[in-house]
Amino acid sequence: MLTCIACQATDLRPLTLNRAEDASFVIDQLTARFPGLIDGNRIGMAGHSIGGASALAAMEADPRVKAGVNLDGAFHVDAPTGIGGRPFLMLGTDMHGPGSSDQTWDQVWSELDGWKRWLTVNGSTHLSFTDAPTLLAQIGLPMSGLPADRAIAITRTYVTAFFDQTLECQREPILDGPTPENPEVRFN
Repeated sequence: MLTCIACQATDLRPLTLNRAEDASFVIDQLTARFPGLIDGNRIGMAGHSIGGASALAAMEADPRVKAGVNLDGAFHVDAPTGIGGRPFLMLGTDMHGPGSSDQTWDQVWSELDGWKRWLTVNGSTHLSFTDAPTLLAQIGLPMSGLPADRAIAITRTYVTAFFDQTLECQREPILDGPTPENPEVRFN
């Protein structure tokens, strides 16, 4: 039986940085193979868990990544030093709320130098920001936290609004503050 080496690692920085390099490789390949199809001025990256930390690392390493999203992942890299005012969204559980046990969000937040939002979703769990709630519901397995349709709707709404505002230059009022339609979402 194979084991998960990454799951046993105590230092996830190398994995995070490797994923950032992978993202740059993918951008290189897509822009080379499909010239004119991909707008190099509107590339964004969103990731869940380690993927969220990798989004920030990719932004630091590759200026083509114009906007980034961390969906409930601890930052396994140092606070940013070079994202040059590019926008970043942090969307997560209470575990990543201000002053929580994961202090990496507090550290990164203070160093972000561009447009930024830090949103906490009440009642969410780590998997709420993935397709796991929907898949588990389809096979009849219970999952704690928000109902699957609500978790997906919140994630989809805020991530889409973020990329529409930052990459498409469309004003998205939902990013300005709490709304009655999304009472679970807390602006930090």
